[in-house]
Amino acid sequence: MTSTSDNDLTHDAFLGGKLHLWQPRLGYRAGVDPVLLAASVPARAGETVLDLGCGVGAAALCLSARVPGLELTGVEQQASYVALARRNGLQVFETDFCNLPEDVRERSFDHVLANPPFFDRAAGRQASDAGREAARGQATPLAAWVDVGARRLRHKGHLHMIHRAERVPDLLAAAHGRLGSPEIWPICPRVGKLAELVIFRARKDGRADFRLHPPIILHEGAQHLCDADSYRTEIRAVLRHGAALTL
Repeated sequence: MTSTSDNDLTHDAFLGGKLHLWQPRLGYRAGVDPVLLAASVPARAGETVLDLGCGVGAAALCLSARVPGLELTGVEQQASYVALARRNGLQVFETDFCNLPEDVRERSFDHVLANPPFFDRAAGRQASDAGREAARGQATPLAAWVDVGARRLRHKGHLHMIHRAERVPDLLAAAHGRLGSPEIWPICPRVGKLAELVIFRARKDGRADFRLHPPIILHEGAQHLCDADSYRTEIRAVLRHGAALTL
């Protein structure tokens, strides 16, 4: 995104209109993933939340729309997305999250959220748009995301991530020795379909064994039959009404 003109932006409704976010018309645009991530976080009023690589602030602000009274902080390195996140109402630090400013390093958070880039660019093609590439192509190793998140958690705080299903071994390896009580919720498009995404949660100083939960199924039916909304009732409640995911 090279211009800050409103002609280059859209003002999009999330959660059935409870939240509106400024986004670039071209480039990376928040979709379902950060909404599902936010819906999975069992935050309570008064708690602190850090969103690493926050983009325009979708995950943190969707969470705040469901749980008022949270103290939100975002970190984002792309200046254009920082400006949009601030316009959307999120307090954001413009920085590479591996070099956090002292104001953030001195704090501990109840929850750290992250929607890291999905794809390893050592094994794929780059996107032509710089914003989309930064959001989708992994320049910083996944282990660094987990490590930075773990360092910023307070005792018994939780790291929450959404990522590709094939990266589960990497997530578990990255959390080993840093976080405990790891949990995975597979996200499947339909019954009988393989999981494409997962929600990952782990706890600082957690001691529980690894838990693999039943899958979250997004759509009704075994296949896509028509160009219409086919979300299951509980998923529609998350996406259209800001409900929590029942995990």
